[in-house]
Amino acid sequence: MKISDIIYALEEAFPPNYQESYDNSGLIIGDKNAETQSAILCLDVTSKVIDEAIEKGSKLVISHHPIIFQKIKRINLSSEQEKIIVKCIKNDIAVYAIHTNLDSSINGINQIIAKKIGLKNFKILQAIQNDLLKLVVYTPETHAGEVRNALFETGAGHIGNYDSCSFNTAGTGTFRGNDNTNPFVGNKNELHFEDEIRIETILPKHKLRKALTEVEKVHPYEEVAYDIYPLLNENPKVGMGIIGNLDNEILLGQLFDLMKESLKLNIIKHNALDLNKKIKRIAICSGSGAFVSDAAARQKADILITADLKYHDFLDFQKTLILADIGHFESEIWVQNLLLEFISKKFPKFAVLKSENSKNPVQYY
Repeated sequence: MKISDIIYALEEAFPPNYQESYDNSGLIIGDKNAETQSAILCLDVTSKVIDEAIEKGSKLVISHHPIIFQKIKRINLSSEQEKIIVKCIKNDIAVYAIHTNLDSSINGINQIIAKKIGLKNFKILQAIQNDLLKLVVYTPETHAGEVRNALFETGAGHIGNYDSCSFNTAGTGTFRGNDNTNPFVGNKNELHFEDEIRIETILPKHKLRKALTEVEKVHPYEEVAYDIYPLLNENPKVGMGIIGNLDNEILLGQLFDLMKESLKLNIIKHNALDLNKKIKRIAICSGSGAFVSDAAARQKADILITADLKYHDFLDFQKTLILADIGHFESEIWVQNLLLEFISKKFPKFAVLKSENSKNPVQYY
C-alpha cells in the first residue's frame, strides 16, 4: 500500500490545518509515494521504535509527537534525534506525526479517556473560531438538488449533530454573455433573466476547495456564481479539551479509583482537599492542558483531568476547580489504540501494529 493512501485517510479525519502554530504534524521523513506493508504506531519516535520497524519490515512509523519540532541547522550525529533521523533515512522508513490536529478533534484522545471514565454527552471544551465559512451558490432551479447534494457530499452543511443543512431562497438572476461564451440558457450578447435558487450552507475552511470543485462538476453554467463569507461562529467539533457529565454524581475518591484502574495510572497529583466532594461535570485535556483551566472553570466543571501542571496552577484554582495531573505519557498513550482502530477500519487488510517500545520516559520510585 502507498503511504500516501494512509496519509490521505488520516488527514481527511484530522486535517493538518487544525494543528497548533508551534506544531509540526505531517510527513516529517520519507517519501509519501513509497510502498509499505505495515505501520508501527507509537507515542514518541525513539531509536528502539525504529529498530522495531526495521525488524518487522515496516516502512512507516506513525507517531503522536513529531520527531522534529524546531528547525535543524545540521545533522552530524551529535544528538540522539539526529541519529534517529539518519537511521530512518538509511533504512527508507517514513515517519508521520499526528499531534495537535488529532488532539483538537472531538474524536481524538480525549474522547477515549472520557469513555473509560463514563463521561456522557461531551463536547469540545475550548472550540476554535475563524474556521467556518458560509458558502453561497447561485444555480438555476432545475439543478438546485444536484448542487445541494454535491455540497453535502463534501462535508458542507454540518451544524452540531445535524447534516445537510442549508438555506434556500428563490430569486431572479441576470447575465449576458459575450462572443466567447456558450451560455446554458439565453443567447450571446443578450441580457437574460433566469429563475435561480440561492443556496447557503456552512463548511470548514479546509473543505472549501473540494466543495467548489464538486459544485463545478454538476453546475450547468460556464461561470459558477458563488460568494464566500468568513464567520465568527465557533466550530463545535474542533478545539482543545472536552467537557461532559457523568450519569450520576460520584465521590472524588471514587473517581480517582476509577481513573487509576481504567487509565492504568501510578499516581494522580491533585489540589483537592476533600476526597468526599461530589463530582459530576468533568473536563479533560490530554497532554499539557493548563491553558484550558479557565475554560473548564467558566463552564462549571468540577474537575479538569490533564497533565504537566505546575505548582502555581494547583494553587491558583484550589477554590474554584479541582485539577488532576495524571501524567503526559499516561494521558496520551491511548493514541495507539485510537489510530489502530481508525486505520484498521479504513484498511482491513493492512497490518497496523502498536509499538512494543512505547515506554514512559518518566519513572516513579
